[in-house]
Amino acid sequence: MAKPITLTDTNFRDEVTGTDLPVLVDFWATWCGPCRQIAPIVEQLADELEGKAKIAKLDVDANQIAASMFGVRSIPTLIIFKGGKEFDRVVGNIPSIKTVLAQKLAAATSAPAASVNK
Repeated sequence: MAKPITLTDTNFRDEVTGTDLPVLVDFWATWCGPCRQIAPIVEQLADELEGKAKIAKLDVDANQIAASMFGVRSIPTLIIFKGGKEFDRVVGNIPSIKTVLAQKLAAATSAPAASVNK
């Protein structure tokens, strides 16, 4: 069973830009109730999408530099990166979050690099 990768300010760039796969990063904190609610969904996606996408988690309290670089002001924030650049984002524990994230990751997988937002 695949698990999400633990990101830090130190390894963020290598893990996110060093792959051709889309990368979903869950920006979270231990005290955040909605973050804890979606944690099992993020773990399921890591398992289900192994080899198709990288799934990662970044604790914003311990890694404020990376969170700040991407303007994360509320959590949970889930950002999908493609080619090291932000492709899409979801903020909050929205209804049907697993389906929404899976659809956005599928779109990132099939989108050409030129369609990256930033």
